[in-house]
Amino acid sequence: MTILDEIAARTRERVAEAKRKCPDPYQVLGGREVFRRCDRPSGRHTQGAFPFEKALRKEGTGLICELKKASPSKGLIAPDFQYTQIASSYDAAGADCISCLTEPYWFLGRNEYLTAVREATDLPILRKDFTVDEYMIHEAKALGADAVLLIVSILDPFELRDDLQTAEAIGLSALVEAHDEREIETALKAGARIIGVNNRNLKDFSVDVRHAGELRALVPEGVLFVSESGVRGRADVAAAEAMRADAVLVGEALMRADNRASKIRELRGRGPAVKICGLMTEEDARAVNAVRPDFAGLVFADTRHRVNRDQARRIREILDPAIRTVGVFVDAREEDIIPLLNEGTIDLAQLHGSETDDMIRRIREATGKKVIKAIIMDEDAPDPDAYPSADYLLFDAGRGSGRTFRWDLLAGEKRPAKPFFLAGGLNPDNVGGAAAAVRPFGVDVSSGVEDSSGRKSSEAVKAFAAALRPGGLERRSELRRTER
Repeated sequence: MTILDEIAARTRERVAEAKRKCPDPYQVLGGREVFRRCDRPSGRHTQGAFPFEKALRKEGTGLICELKKASPSKGLIAPDFQYTQIASSYDAAGADCISCLTEPYWFLGRNEYLTAVREATDLPILRKDFTVDEYMIHEAKALGADAVLLIVSILDPFELRDDLQTAEAIGLSALVEAHDEREIETALKAGARIIGVNNRNLKDFSVDVRHAGELRALVPEGVLFVSESGVRGRADVAAAEAMRADAVLVGEALMRADNRASKIRELRGRGPAVKICGLMTEEDARAVNAVRPDFAGLVFADTRHRVNRDQARRIREILDPAIRTVGVFVDAREEDIIPLLNEGTIDLAQLHGSETDDMIRRIREATGKKVIKAIIMDEDAPDPDAYPSADYLLFDAGRGSGRTFRWDLLAGEKRPAKPFFLAGGLNPDNVGGAAAAVRPFGVDVSSGVEDSSGRKSSEAVKAFAAALRPGGLERRSELRRTER
């Protein structure tokens, strides 16, 4: 008996026990049903369903980022398994989907992990478990999943077909995992819309990252193709791109990374995210468009870079649509921030004062948009952990002071778990060294790319980007996840 056979057999025992304790899978959480996108299924799905598939149909090769505490081959991978925090960092870094292990014996997963992750992110979630019974598909729906895993080798063709139909009827996608030509043929005959080829042999757990490429041609156009397991670095993702994979599933490499947000950007072939702050004029917007950074900052606080609502709207109209605008505020009222987010003038809010985590939470709940919390690195600097509701942190020496601070304060054990921006005194000459030393998710610059008149210099902006992205300034399609 292989390990896969053992896991499947133990899962059948687990499902039998679950059925005995809770015959209705929609009561799996003790009576609390969890549906973020639809009510209890009525046998048909509504328009707008299947977000997992929609995420994978976007241009390019997507990233399915996995939450995995342990595995049969590696044992304990993440002793400190902060699953909601990790899921939020995946979301903030631009993951396309999340895979959440719920198998409890070999992978140390729990159903409650998925439910908590569902509350922490709106990214589509794959329930990664060894589905052996229709009960588990309904259970996945109740837990808040958007997709389930169906492994061809542990299901007969009739079970596979029925499970696919059950999943579709309740609005769930199914990632159908195959390992060879025969299993791909079985998956296609059953009606699979997403086929994943696991580069890990689940019988002996050996890994061959070339395996998916050898089978890619067997999956026709229109059926999504996912390369699973064995992705360690950028070269592996590039190989998946070359084979026209719609997505790769990445687990251990992310779980072991000391900076998961930076690892995601590395896998995509990108350096740190670039934020050019302090745009005041249409000319500034055009200078920034020449490089197309990830973010552009519009300051609504009382500084020399301040813009009003009308100015911000005009700048937003000129900026490349791929550039996300960040509104910078210092102790502003929520009622002044929320309308700007909801109307689309800004895509994110950056809070640079004494704002509380409760305020951040309320802004996120009212808008569905992400929030950056700035922390001034002085003797009174607050604990970064005091802002669990923030999507990103930003570390600065002051509010537009143009000074640097000791970058080693963000190194080693002091390194924040949450994705963060480095700011303060950055310019084209020092940003490369700063990024190498700190390895932030992103860098933030304002006065460091201005000319003597205080306007953004297109030459300085280009030089700043070049220092981070050697080999050219052509910017690829940026973070796929649009702000919600």
